[in-house]
Amino acid sequence: MVGIGTFNIGSTKEVQSAIESALEVGYRHIDTAQRYGSEEGIGAALKASGIKREEVFITTKLLPRFANEKDAPKAFEDSLKRLQSDFVDLFLLHWDVNDTYGAWRAMSRLHKEGKTRALGVCNFSADRLVDFCLNNEIKPAINQVEFSPLYQRSDLQKVMQEYGVKLVSWSSFGRGRTGLAGGVLDNPTLAKIAKKHNKSIAQIVLRWLIEQDIIVLPKTTKKERMVENISIFDFALDSDDKAQIAKLNKGKSLFFDPQDAKRIEWLNSDEYNIMPS
Repeated sequence: MVGIGTFNIGSTKEVQSAIESALEVGYRHIDTAQRYGSEEGIGAALKASGIKREEVFITTKLLPRFANEKDAPKAFEDSLKRLQSDFVDLFLLHWDVNDTYGAWRAMSRLHKEGKTRALGVCNFSADRLVDFCLNNEIKPAINQVEFSPLYQRSDLQKVMQEYGVKLVSWSSFGRGRTGLAGGVLDNPTLAKIAKKHNKSIAQIVLRWLIEQDIIVLPKTTKKERMVENISIFDFALDSDDKAQIAKLNKGKSLFFDPQDAKRIEWLNSDEYNIMPS
């Protein structure tokens, strides 16, 4: 239920150091993507740790440029090389762009060959997710989407529950603090609830999510924060806490409009589709 995110950590050496720390404090779920440039560092960390590969759950994601039937298999094999692994636990379509159906056919063959234990998608709207569930032999196991106290996507959540697709939250803390246009980690309502439970705001947010059966992937390179983020199973929120958090919903993304044409153009651009060296 609680994994470690690896977006924008830094160099391969920095990724390796962060993941070694995460594994040491008890994390066994690591989220990455071809776009993040962190696969190589994760592979090195896992090898250095001595922990059996089967004991760690690894998710990676297909770069939009390779979202087609021809290119997806080679891109996947390249990920395995960087991860120093014979398989991944979960392989995702990173965005709902390009030939997603062709890519999914290729991904389904990888799944049947045992090279990935499960398949899923990222950033799919409710209508596109339902379309995928109804028109593919293998339906997505998860949909990884933006979800936070400031963007509570109850309609999408309801559809996903109906179709048996697990929700994984990215950007669980919004954009962090008010100065960074988010306001989750210094929100006064959340601060009050945190004080009540003698927990941090981050712990309140993560607990709120897992109580809804939502998987979380907080990212940090600091060991003390890693411990904090995983230490959320010794308390529970009450109905008053949840009612207060429900009122924080702004009903819109803190990052972008997923249907924005310029956003889709950027996802197909050379700038976005730079592969890690």
